[in-house]
Amino acid sequence: MQLTTETAGPYNRRAVPSDDLAAQIRRAEERIARDPKSLAFAQLADLYRKAGRTADAIAACRQGLARYPQYATARLILAKALAADGAVAEALSEVETILAATPAEAGAHRLAADLERQRGRIDAAARHLEAVVKVDPGDRDARSLLGLLRADPAASDASALLRVLRDDTFVTASFGAVCLDQGATEEAAVLFTRLLRTDPEHRGAREGLEAAMRGRSRRKG
Repeated sequence: MQLTTETAGPYNRRAVPSDDLAAQIRRAEERIARDPKSLAFAQLADLYRKAGRTADAIAACRQGLARYPQYATARLILAKALAADGAVAEALSEVETILAATPAEAGAHRLAADLERQRGRIDAAARHLEAVVKVDPGDRDARSLLGLLRADPAASDASALLRVLRDDTFVTASFGAVCLDQGATEEAAVLFTRLLRTDPEHRGAREGLEAAMRGRSRRKG
């Protein structure tokens, strides 16, 4: 089975028929039972994560990484499981460990960008996306998201609604909510990123930006 390293939300938990997933988990567990030192612990952890069993995924990764601390794929799976479990700071710490050893690891940069965005650190998220684009120029999703985080309301090609955001009077969480209600997810995202650059701890802006990201993903299909 091929392990996944991309970070499609929510943290690459893909829709897999439950019966198929359960069978795959059983086979992976049997393999580990036969050979406890096998690197297949990462595959098992990834399956647990996809099944929503984040605690089991985290435990499997940590146990395996105690034996194989340089196994970057397993550490990335651990970071995704931690993120899915709401432990964003711990997940980011694991990603930073990967990047310290392998600075050009695109999958780790993608996840770091997601995590930093959730924390309201927009410029940090953009720097990770820049690293992804540098490593993988063909990554259209990363390039598109980077453009969104770097969007300039004063640009000549900005939409009419986006140009309204030149006026700080409209850069408020309540106006962002109106944009979301109207389906203007791109403009809402730009508005919330502006708020977060001023105050990364702005809870309403952080929640609004994530809502805009979800709306954007739905529109893209």
